[in-house]
Amino acid sequence: MRDDETMPKFIWLLVIATTISVTGGSFLWPLNTIYMHNELGKSLAFAGFILMFNQGANIVGNLVGGILFDKYSAYKTILLGTSLSLFAAIFLSFNHDIVPYSIMLILIGLGSGMTWPVMFAMAGSVWPEGGRRAFNAIYVSQNFGVALGAMIGGYVASISFNYIFIANASLFIVFFIFVLIAFRGMDEEKNRQMHTTVIEQSGKIQDKPAFIALLILSSGFFVAWFAYSQWQSTIASYTQDIGVPLEQYSSLWAINGFLIVLGQPLLKLFTDRVTSSKTHIYVGSVIFLLSFVVAMFAEQFTMFAAAMVILTTAEMLIWPAIPTLANNLAPHGRAGFYQGFVNSVAAAGRMLGPFLGGMLVDFFNIQVLFFILIALLFIPFATTTLYDRGIKYEKDIDK
Repeated sequence: MRDDETMPKFIWLLVIATTISVTGGSFLWPLNTIYMHNELGKSLAFAGFILMFNQGANIVGNLVGGILFDKYSAYKTILLGTSLSLFAAIFLSFNHDIVPYSIMLILIGLGSGMTWPVMFAMAGSVWPEGGRRAFNAIYVSQNFGVALGAMIGGYVASISFNYIFIANASLFIVFFIFVLIAFRGMDEEKNRQMHTTVIEQSGKIQDKPAFIALLILSSGFFVAWFAYSQWQSTIASYTQDIGVPLEQYSSLWAINGFLIVLGQPLLKLFTDRVTSSKTHIYVGSVIFLLSFVVAMFAEQFTMFAAAMVILTTAEMLIWPAIPTLANNLAPHGRAGFYQGFVNSVAAAGRMLGPFLGGMLVDFFNIQVLFFILIALLFIPFATTTLYDRGIKYEKDIDK
């Protein structure tokens, strides 16, 4: 791939849509635990339980969305998912007591879950020669949206949480309109790309060994997301308990998002020289571990900010690498399902992380949780090493 190769127009449309969607969602999701625990007076375990259902619905949405992408219509699938999220966001802007809040979070999880396999599968099919760059473009736009939403959301929430729900609904309306208009030709683009890559894809491995490899690879991805989700739940609440202001906690996610965007030139220097996605995961996992060691000893905002910078560096390497490897593993006509599966594994980590992490903190303390997380984070090293052993293929899947 040439260094001067530019992204196709359709990738840019995916990037814009992703930024709009995630910006709206980021007004709310970093504050879910804080809202339920601090504003509604619920326990951390209860908040984690509700977020578990939210991510459970996200898992279902990911799998359904991936299957519908492969078998039915990319455009109608993403439109259906967007419509579900839009309805829930508008409803929340009018009523956000604990019962409707919980139900609408589940519906948002289902709707958003249906959209992401379409986004990632389209990125891989529209720009197959882009490799990691295609998935990194979606990843960067996600985090740019996180930065914008979290930065604005924290200050809005410090005035009133009511405004958060209104802002969230407003951005979902914009996202729905964009999808309705800009993605009308999505099915034609999908079919054209799949037709032109049939011969290229025919050398890929068969479905059964590919899926086993995907399971092994994804188990390490699950552990990473299980740990990462603590920043949005138990660690979020912990920062409030030790006196870190809400707007400063929200600024951690602004740091996260903007660093991902602004750090791309430095990241490219590394990924251009070290092209193996497996190596990206190894290096990222070491840095990931270090971030939790720093967070374990953090007592002030500056230490949490330092831990977030380290964490962000790690995810910049790991998060785009997994869907890249999944796309390379996917047999022809299974790209949507494989991306849906990877996204559902991430959702499973986000589902169980807040719930189990909240229980550990409620019954023990945050330090016990940190020790357990650090031990678990050795697992991705093993899964990355083992996932493709014994696979027979014509092309090297580790690109």
